[in-house]
Amino acid sequence: MDLKQLRAFVTVAETGNVTRASALLNLVQPAVSRQLRLLEDDLGTELFERGRHGMQLTAPGKAMLEYARRILDEVARAKAEIQPTEGPVAGIVSIGLLASTCDLLATRLAAEVARRHPRIRLRLTIGYAGHLLNWLEAGDVDAALIYGQKETPALRVKPLLEESLWAVAAPAARLSRRRPLPLARVAREPFILPAAPQGLRAVIEHAATEAGVALQVFAETSALSVQKELVAQGHGWTILPAVAVTQEVERGTLSAAPLAAPGLKRTIVLATPGSRQATAPVRCVVDALMHCVRTTFEQGHWPDARWLG
Repeated sequence: MDLKQLRAFVTVAETGNVTRASALLNLVQPAVSRQLRLLEDDLGTELFERGRHGMQLTAPGKAMLEYARRILDEVARAKAEIQPTEGPVAGIVSIGLLASTCDLLATRLAAEVARRHPRIRLRLTIGYAGHLLNWLEAGDVDAALIYGQKETPALRVKPLLEESLWAVAAPAARLSRRRPLPLARVAREPFILPAAPQGLRAVIEHAATEAGVALQVFAETSALSVQKELVAQGHGWTILPAVAVTQEVERGTLSAAPLAAPGLKRTIVLATPGSRQATAPVRCVVDALMHCVRTTFEQGHWPDARWLG
């Protein structure tokens, strides 16, 4: 097994076609096919089902694809780390963002990285905190913004912001930031919640238990966009950070109100793996991310939040 075989395998898997893969790799088709055969011989199994509709990954092929991508990424990071210090920083950096902060930070971060380090290729991965934590531990992302996470031997964390959670409903509910609602009132409505075991779901359920109220869960989803759309259509209420619904409230497609004291809060932290040293490109992108978060907060675009960093 060598890097040429892995590159050929990943490219064919992503394109689904040897012809397109050979063009991207700048190789003739027989050379690409040979690399695939050598890899399959080495592993002792077929990685593709070859048919009229292209190359489809087998079950072993799907498993191998994750390892191959990770190996190629690590090699790219190693090359970036040992490049001459006088040259521009280059490499691939994967950053995880919470779905609730994606609209606020994704384009800002991409623009900042492009301005500071044009030779760094940025990968943005969006998910709930539980997903991001798993991807951090697996090495699929280099750093992530998550919430409620404490430092462990495997994870370094830096608290950045504390933000309040709000009740969110359809426009007809006429919720307003000037009229905070007690959790007991909010719990009388059917709820649209993140699918278990997501962190925000646990925070909401714990608060309901502490308040002695029961939640009527109408639907669960692992996609924030679906969660907000179901609420907008009047199927139920939910609880989200204000930053996650700012645009929808301004457009009038959702209404929102803070929860009455003591309310609910969550802490946003920057998390990086404690088990491996950050490369120069990762450090550069993390600096840019910290700048974007701080600037966004100082410009007033992160509502109902308190700076901790």
